[in-house]
Amino acid sequence: MASPPPPPPQVNLVDDVVAEILLRLPPDEPEHLFRAALVCKPWLRVICDPAFRRRYRAFHGAPPLLGLLHRTQVCDGDPAARFASTTSMPDFPHPGSDGRRTRPLDCRHGRVLIHMLQDPEVDLLVWDPVTGDRHVVPEPDIDWMIYTAAVFCAAAGCDHLDCHGGPFRVVFLATDDHDEVVKASVYSSVTGAWSAPVSLDESCECYARHKRDATAKRRYFIPYVQPRRVAAIGDAVYFTLSRSSAIAKYDCGKNRLSVIDPPPPDTEVYGGFITLMVMEDNSLGLAGVKDFSLHLWSRKVNGAAKWVPCMVIDLQKIMPMAKPLKGNGANVVGFAEGLGVIFVSTEGGLFTIDLKSRLLKKVDEPGVYFSVLPYMSFYTPDRGRLLSLARLTDA
Repeated sequence: MASPPPPPPQVNLVDDVVAEILLRLPPDEPEHLFRAALVCKPWLRVICDPAFRRRYRAFHGAPPLLGLLHRTQVCDGDPAARFASTTSMPDFPHPGSDGRRTRPLDCRHGRVLIHMLQDPEVDLLVWDPVTGDRHVVPEPDIDWMIYTAAVFCAAAGCDHLDCHGGPFRVVFLATDDHDEVVKASVYSSVTGAWSAPVSLDESCECYARHKRDATAKRRYFIPYVQPRRVAAIGDAVYFTLSRSSAIAKYDCGKNRLSVIDPPPPDTEVYGGFITLMVMEDNSLGLAGVKDFSLHLWSRKVNGAAKWVPCMVIDLQKIMPMAKPLKGNGANVVGFAEGLGVIFVSTEGGLFTIDLKSRLLKKVDEPGVYFSVLPYMSFYTPDRGRLLSLARLTDA
């Protein structure tokens, strides 16, 4: 009589159970996953498995906030070259940590865009803090005076949960110092070239009206692009202009600049500190603080486009320590899309407010903030020495 077959190995079953547990470790504290990877070789093998990493990203959805940079207004100079971590992990080493002057412009899709102002060999730098990859981008053919810019993943069909490597685009939006008009140009990493600049002119009826109104008040008008992070919806990027309450729009697909009206009465009621954002329904949003209350608007485009108030949060109820005896005491300086988190700057520091739970979290010390650039990405032990060690355990 033949002996019974040996019992099936339990390794796969154990790995599946371990994976289900590790899957639930919060991504906004990467330290947990890194520590788990060092517990034993089987856990390391599970965590470094590409299938687990895909499940981990899909399970948690939007990439977590890992850190931030920020921009200041022109009169305040450039901020220190520091990548501030919002987790227990140490700060990522900043490309400008050698003392050369830099200007952060954007964080998006796992990449950081930095203007290397004192590097003779690098103009714009696209940097991936997680992988360390760096790509040099030349300046566009625009005699810029004041500007903003944005970097985007350009991979077809990408869900932007793991944007590391692959093609990218840079959109550069500036006030031309010679022509004194707003111009836009797009760089493609595929072609390695910038598109011909396109200008905002009075063929846009809304822009012509704002220009007439501003000229009537000040006798002259130069549309200064504000150094603020853009909001991106589909092929369109939205940005703000100083000396005007107008909101500018650049349609990458149509290669056209235009202007839309802000919520009534205008953005000046928020003291010049507003944030353009992407709402849950993928509409354009705007946030600002008035009388120590956070006001959120959404621009609905079904039928005639109009701004609709969608939320008012009394900041005294969630951050009473920041309310001053006089004045506003708080300014909206940023938004993390996909996470529903607003950045608010006060004399007590920089805070995030979760718009759903109303939870408050301090993420940085007091400082001069105009536009926060949130860096969001999954940071898992799938690269470098840990990945090499996992491969050795399979040998």
